[in-house]
Amino acid sequence: MTISVGDQLPDAKLVRLGDAGPEQVDIAELTEARKVIIFAVPGAYTPTCHSAHVPSFIRTKDQFEEKGVEEIICVSVNDPFVMNAWGEATGASGAGITMLGDPESTFTKAVGMDFDAPPAGLLARSKRYAMLVEDGKVTKLNLEESPGQCDVSAGETLLEAL
Repeated sequence: MTISVGDQLPDAKLVRLGDAGPEQVDIAELTEARKVIIFAVPGAYTPTCHSAHVPSFIRTKDQFEEKGVEEIICVSVNDPFVMNAWGEATGASGAGITMLGDPESTFTKAVGMDFDAPPAGLLARSKRYAMLVEDGKVTKLNLEESPGQCDVSAGETLLEAL
């Protein structure tokens, strides 16, 4: 079942590259008593993700902070090494956006956002979305109809909804 506004985030782990290597991140702990944005992309370095989605959150990060958002998190079904390199390549890491991998698609499946697109070589990937999470609960959710589009899930669109 796809997560909806009003739902609590599931208990799931994501992965980031820390100083000592890959480290687990508990999404429930990360969002507890905090106001965060989670946006997900079908894949690191893929065209729309790289040239539109991530840049939209880099452009709007300061405005989200003015509205009380404490952290912006990008999730992709990739390993933490790819997410780290992609964060550096896009400037997302330098802008303060947290890049988290979901290598086994655990979180993505738990929120019901997984899809397959074999002709594009994308299996067990995440649909494109952006959500506002307050104390672990989804308060806004913008889901794209097509993984190749970045309109309703863009940073600017979510910012307008706050």
